[in-house]
Amino acid sequence: MIGESMTWLQTIVLGVVQGLTEFLPISSSGHLRIVSEVFFGEDAGASFTAVTQLGTEAAVFVYFARDIARIVTAWFRGLFDSGRRRDHDYKMGWYVILGTIPIGILGIVFKDDIRTVARNLWLVATMLIVFSIVIAAAEYFGKQRRSVEQLTLKDGLIMGSAQALALIPGVSRSGGTISAGLFLGLTREAAARYSFLLAIPAVVASGLFSLPDAFEPVGEGLNASGPQLLVATVIAFAVGYAAIAWLLRFVVNHSMYWFVGYRVALGVVVLVLLATGVVPAT
Repeated sequence: MIGESMTWLQTIVLGVVQGLTEFLPISSSGHLRIVSEVFFGEDAGASFTAVTQLGTEAAVFVYFARDIARIVTAWFRGLFDSGRRRDHDYKMGWYVILGTIPIGILGIVFKDDIRTVARNLWLVATMLIVFSIVIAAAEYFGKQRRSVEQLTLKDGLIMGSAQALALIPGVSRSGGTISAGLFLGLTREAAARYSFLLAIPAVVASGLFSLPDAFEPVGEGLNASGPQLLVATVIAFAVGYAAIAWLLRFVVNHSMYWFVGYRVALGVVVLVLLATGVVPAT
């Protein structure tokens, strides 16, 4: 069954939502699922979510351009040089590559579930609340003494495994990785910076993999045209760039409890809407 065509209003709203929520520990996929269902009566779809994430990852490329260029250069140089040149940037390249493996494997194995049963709003709302406990615990117990320069391979693998939890809408990619970083003793800013870098390979691969499905949508839900996908992605890029800058400044002086409160409130509201039949779960 072919779903309804997406309107330009929906395109703009969902592009803004993607840009605002991708880097905050509140789940962009969960927000797109909730907003599209509550306000537009249809699911925007996993493919739309994955493709518009290319816009927010482009924002990461631009914002961290110097860091990324330095890490990539050091990584390639280190492959053909002795240990003398294998500095922290070289190691960071490996941390990002190896840390991406868990979400890559699980994303392929559970591809169909991610696009179907995982988008049930009962699950999304529940995960918003349940994972808030994890974020709060990370904030409470995290020592926050280590900088990003002190990151190790073990840290990268643990945070990479935590990133894989974001395959479930409602968990949050940044929420999972930042929480893991806090448990490991990293500062909020250090955990956030690595979280942004770690997301690049997985999100770009997911977005490119989903392009065929997004341009030739099949099934129920909102179907975006090529121009609409492009506009939504550009909007997500612009808004996402601003969100990165804001979050990195925010986490220096503010705790993660602010996001915990928001997640719990949103999750409760969605559960009430589901329980009263105002919105359907699927």
